[in-house]
Amino acid sequence: MNNKTTYSKNILLAGKFPPGMSPATGIHAPLLPERKQGGKRASVHGAVFNVSTSIIGAGIMSIPATLKVLGVIPALVLIMIIAWLVDISVEFLLRYTLSGESTTYAGVMREAFGRVGSVTVQICVLITNLGCLIVYLIIIGDVLSGNVHDGSMHLGVLQEWFGIHWWNSRAFALLFVVIFVVLPLVLFRRVESLRFSSAISVLLAVVFVGICSVMAIYALIEGKTKSPRLLPHLDNKTSFFDLFTAAPVIVTAFTFHFNVHPISFELGKPSDMVSAVKISLLLCAGIYFTIGIFGYLLFGESIVADILVNFDQSSDTAIGALLNDTVRLSYAFHLMLAFPLLNFSLRANIDELLFPKKPLLATDSIRFVSLTLALLLFAYLAAIAIPNIWYFFQFMGSTSAVCLAFIFPGAIVLRDVHSISTTRDKIVAAVMIILAVATSTIALSTNIYSLVRNK
Repeated sequence: MNNKTTYSKNILLAGKFPPGMSPATGIHAPLLPERKQGGKRASVHGAVFNVSTSIIGAGIMSIPATLKVLGVIPALVLIMIIAWLVDISVEFLLRYTLSGESTTYAGVMREAFGRVGSVTVQICVLITNLGCLIVYLIIIGDVLSGNVHDGSMHLGVLQEWFGIHWWNSRAFALLFVVIFVVLPLVLFRRVESLRFSSAISVLLAVVFVGICSVMAIYALIEGKTKSPRLLPHLDNKTSFFDLFTAAPVIVTAFTFHFNVHPISFELGKPSDMVSAVKISLLLCAGIYFTIGIFGYLLFGESIVADILVNFDQSSDTAIGALLNDTVRLSYAFHLMLAFPLLNFSLRANIDELLFPKKPLLATDSIRFVSLTLALLLFAYLAAIAIPNIWYFFQFMGSTSAVCLAFIFPGAIVLRDVHSISTTRDKIVAAVMIILAVATSTIALSTNIYSLVRNK
């Protein structure tokens, strides 16, 4: 291990910035104005909430469907492997950020691959984050105003309570949410300002998982569930290559690399971000597997890509109906509170792409508000026009998300412009890239073949 490698890892793991480099003076998040030395810094628990909220977005909705495809044991193993690889890739990003002069993901790629590298990252962030924001609104619309799945109508909570009216239609309900809930939150100019909404968002996700678990255990005791498949079942409808379509969904569910820099550089020490990431990944992996196994137990083979749609089924008791509505509403509110975090990094990347020579976005109110409103409007219109989330997750997981999570960090390590990578780092990076490319290529090819075959 050379001196540069030792120096970089000491900075990252010991939590010490080199002289002249600190989050207050040497490094700036792209959206934030410079803070004075000794200014208030973000807390570790705030970073844990923000990272966890960035991870636990809409991806959790499709996790039970991946257990249906893979079986329990392969799904558990895949969740653990992807979480581990994500931890490694984030460490790679932080280490190269601290060794260079960049303050953003795109900047780190620019140092390694020039302008092409930075633009590629910005385009991938645009595809991933904007896609996720659209998915968030689609799911919120499903919960409030229902959806049509395989020719059957699934009523939303508002329609079940008040009947079908113009004011609880998908377009009007989403417009209300965007204006009165989402808009005030996306106008915050610091990630740390979202720590309280992120904490509530994580709590709502835990409530969602807790209620699902209780309902599944009760159904298991009553003998109303079927034993979940431990291993995948291959038949005429499901081929071996179909199993690869589940991997991109889990990759998308763990991808939060676009928020690594905005969150980490509001912390006091680099080691704080390392700790926050590890805690968040453990928490999120536990939540994912819990909702996966209990959601699968609860609905079995009838489970759909968006598990919330399954909860609109009629219940024999008032308590059961109340629990169904509580599950759906808790997660809808979770997504409303998670929306600003993805919007934060999306807005910053678009501004950096379109206006690289302009002053910081936070200092230009007209540009800040205009870009914010434009993104909200586009996501709203797309959510009205597009009905299904599974295709979004498969496409993003096979393309932009896997690039942000694995391919780009691995490529940065192999390029090694700062000469800090060890032989072990390069081997891990190469394996990470090979696995990501191979899995995504098979998944994307299988999806395209399935679409063509079903036409």
